[in-house]
Amino acid sequence: MSDTPAPNSTPTAAGEAAQIIDRGYRSYDGPRTGLPGSIRSVVRYSVRHTLGLGRAARHKILPWLAVVIALVPAVVFVGLAVVLDIDMIEDEILPDYHEYYGFITTALFFYCAIIVPDILVADRRNGMLQLYLSTPLQRWSYLASKALAVAAALAVLTMGPVLFLLIARTIEGSGPGGLIEWIKIFVRIIAAGAAISAAFTMASLAAASLTDRRLFATIGVVVLLWGSGFATLALVEAADMSAQVYAFDLGGIADELKNRIYGVEGLDPFRAPESPEEDAFQPGAGREQLSTMFVVAANFAWVALGSAVVWWRYRRLALSR
Repeated sequence: MSDTPAPNSTPTAAGEAAQIIDRGYRSYDGPRTGLPGSIRSVVRYSVRHTLGLGRAARHKILPWLAVVIALVPAVVFVGLAVVLDIDMIEDEILPDYHEYYGFITTALFFYCAIIVPDILVADRRNGMLQLYLSTPLQRWSYLASKALAVAAALAVLTMGPVLFLLIARTIEGSGPGGLIEWIKIFVRIIAAGAAISAAFTMASLAAASLTDRRLFATIGVVVLLWGSGFATLALVEAADMSAQVYAFDLGGIADELKNRIYGVEGLDPFRAPESPEEDAFQPGAGREQLSTMFVVAANFAWVALGSAVVWWRYRRLALSR
């Protein structure tokens, strides 16, 4: 018989605090949103992330600077339409709808180069990608959520200011004549904004997907957006190549699609006013030689190519779920 004393059956005060009274499982009785709910959550969080909402003040400066660059001219035009008692169309104060995109381009390029790359790079660097994929999200739905978030943010830049301009013209009394014409302009604004946002979204995400370094991703976007424009311009204007080379100019071909949506061909927002000199250099003027079907196909190709690059890159990522 062992001399070891039997354990004291009376629990101590500390033991009482640590007692397990019962064991069991309680089923989750909250809402089950599944994959759609996961996509909505990622889109909502990503939009807030790109705009700096819920983050430190330093993260809000750059995205909202881009929004201000795009919106301030439109707000000024609205203010002028309300305050000044002049014919703003006759005095050429209000730009036409398709002309205003010249103000948006700088903000759009800035946003895509500085803000958009972080939406993919950050998740790979801080381990959030693995966490996302432990939910009902799969790789395709995760990427679709990120693309929707970027497109929604870019839509603020591509649609918001022009809608402000539509309001300015309507208030000034020089807007579309009648409800039907007003709706047509409204639809064109939405369609042009969606087309530009789609092309820039997928091209920017494609560049960002190829590296885990935010700086390299930014450089890639800059080369893609600005470099493609300079390269195609040199090939067409200097090397006298076919105008179809403009299909490789992301910004230019997206802008040309916008012009076709508005029913205007061959215009460039950065081109100088019409010159009486026949030999005057007019950047992008050769795009008017392209058919509308070719312009649409070129923009679709940019979206498809960007999507393919992103999907190829993420399919190859070795991640543990």
